[in-house]
Amino acid sequence: MRLGAAIDDAARSLGAAGVEAPRREARLLAAHVLGVRAGGLLPADMDIDAAALGALVARRVLREPLAFITGQRGFWTLDIAVSPDTLIPRPDSETLIAAAIGRFPDRSAVRRVLDLGTGTGCLLLAALSEFPGAFGVGIDISPGAARLAAQNAHASGLAHRAAFAAADWASSIGGRFDLVLCNPPYIREGDLAALMPEVRCYEPVRALAGGADGLDAYRAVLRQIPALLAPHGVAVLELGQGQAEAVAALAIDAGLTHMGTQGDLAGIPRALIARAARGG
Repeated sequence: MRLGAAIDDAARSLGAAGVEAPRREARLLAAHVLGVRAGGLLPADMDIDAAALGALVARRVLREPLAFITGQRGFWTLDIAVSPDTLIPRPDSETLIAAAIGRFPDRSAVRRVLDLGTGTGCLLLAALSEFPGAFGVGIDISPGAARLAAQNAHASGLAHRAAFAAADWASSIGGRFDLVLCNPPYIREGDLAALMPEVRCYEPVRALAGGADGLDAYRAVLRQIPALLAPHGVAVLELGQGQAEAVAALAIDAGLTHMGTQGDLAGIPRALIARAARGG
């Protein structure tokens, strides 16, 4: 089948299913079938396997996330493999990397990085790509996530600088770190049912649900962070919308010094930055 006609058909099916930007997604699925980069030129008169494209479109019509269908999502400067064991990396989370870079203008000052709830490993691997002298440890309660993160480290050429393990937050971690990253579950229980179907039906609920007020994971993690930070160390945690003040209070109660927040591209406070109270 000619590519132009196939994309037209796919876009109509996706639009009817309520998928946003259906033509863009049709092109991305077609590029995946063809094995070319999504931004590449796709001549309308070339041929495509209509059955192969149709199978992917059928999955997307059921609102399976595009990243799960293609198996990849870009994050920072990296191509990250994804799976149903993990959340799909989101651009908002890149705010944590920008915040970390801002706290360490001397990149050589970061030698040890810890990523709690590592998922795909995207935060840890992005940090290691920016702090070339650092070694990182990624922890996730899901063994499948820890395995996927290790695979992403290998694919990114960072396996020699990273280690991953399945554990409950920092329960099995010793030593101190210059940088602690964490993107915890922070969706309130009452809000889960209203999430878009791509998230609600396909991404792991344990990585989303933050308890009745969305703060359960923060309470658990922030209690552990002071003992994990080196004297000059910094912790950067992702925030849900409207949670900055409450999480800052929890950080102070845990013995940390709140250093402020950093907004995402929409100006929403997305990263909380804190250090040990004894730090300078």
